[in-house]
Amino acid sequence: MKNRIFRAFEERSFLFLWLAEITTQIAFNLFNFFVILQVFSLTKSSTAVSFAVICFTLPSILFGVLAGVYVDRWDKKQVLFTSNIIRGIVLIVLAIFHSNLIFVYLALFIVALVTQFFIPAETPMIPLIVRKDFLFSANALFGLGLFGSVLFAYLLSGPVILLFGEVNTLLLLGGLFLVSSFFVSGIKINKGSFISRKGILGTPKSALMTEVKHSLSIMRNSKEIYNSIFLLTISQILLLVLAVVAPGYANQVLKISIQKFPLFFIAPAAIGLLVGAIFLLTILHYKSKEKLATLGLFLSGIAMLLLPYGSAIAGKGIVKELNTFLPHSFGITNLHLVVVLAFVLGLANAFVFVPSNTILQEKTSDEFRGKIYGVLNSMVGMFSLIPILAAGGLSDFFGVEKVIVGIGIVLLGLGISRILIDY
Repeated sequence: MKNRIFRAFEERSFLFLWLAEITTQIAFNLFNFFVILQVFSLTKSSTAVSFAVICFTLPSILFGVLAGVYVDRWDKKQVLFTSNIIRGIVLIVLAIFHSNLIFVYLALFIVALVTQFFIPAETPMIPLIVRKDFLFSANALFGLGLFGSVLFAYLLSGPVILLFGEVNTLLLLGGLFLVSSFFVSGIKINKGSFISRKGILGTPKSALMTEVKHSLSIMRNSKEIYNSIFLLTISQILLLVLAVVAPGYANQVLKISIQKFPLFFIAPAAIGLLVGAIFLLTILHYKSKEKLATLGLFLSGIAMLLLPYGSAIAGKGIVKELNTFLPHSFGITNLHLVVVLAFVLGLANAFVFVPSNTILQEKTSDEFRGKIYGVLNSMVGMFSLIPILAAGGLSDFFGVEKVIVGIGIVLLGLGISRILIDY
């Protein structure tokens, strides 16, 4: 089992990419949580948080596909290196203006814009540095690194901000982006993997549009690619919407401070992601990737649907009776049930992430892989805009519980429909 999990580390360049991913994701997720805390602290409004998330998603709508075209013509290693340098500098500059809401939004927008070039270069880099039979292992390890760094980032987010303060936290995160660039510099592309292309500057717009249309045609004509893009889009939209409602959910439903939210929700979700990735590698690796991803969508719907009803479940007779046999400190409460559901959400997301990314890498060539991921970024941006705005506004007007139930119903419906189609 150990060999199956870690065999992609036999490729030294993948290890450097993995380390770069970890440092980048720690910095990126800590920054995201910092922005959510900062905006909510300055405004006390879920709507204001939703605008922050829009600043993050708008660049993907405007530049996602085009960024993919650029990345496919550029050296992906250089894109990763430069992107992290720029993001590091932006965070260091933001440390000076961290109390100004406009500057927070602007910095988030710039980081998101640069990220549009980073994403089509990061995951598509994997097939360039690992053997094809290592792809599932590499994606699972990439998922483990991603989810583990998310766990680490969100567990430490509150303590780091409290311990270092706002200015030093931003300086620390900027430094982490620079460290990630150092790891990127150690990556070596396998000979024959990278296809040299002409620079994009000066290329006629008609030629660029031809490449975009060709990429869209590949996506439409391949059911596996289309389904993977669809499921990854839904998964990422869910994460963005959760970011919008998280402060209100912590205050209104869980009755805890937003600083404690990572411990009771983000941490168990990240652990669920880790466990899910391990299960996929060791037990479910022979199962259909498409069905595993659909199962993940279905489980996400169930978990979201039950999230607002933790108190009601904890108040049921059978739970009360069970609590009479348990020591008082071990009694089942709403928070315990939320931890379990967050774990299930994380597990479900792993079932979507690992198989879907593996399919995209197996079914696309380096010539179009970046553009496919650019399309993914654009779809996430376009289709998340309305849910993000609606989630913030509806949470302020109707309450977070009803919004979460609505999200659960939609996800469950999509999961059931896809299960019926598969069978």
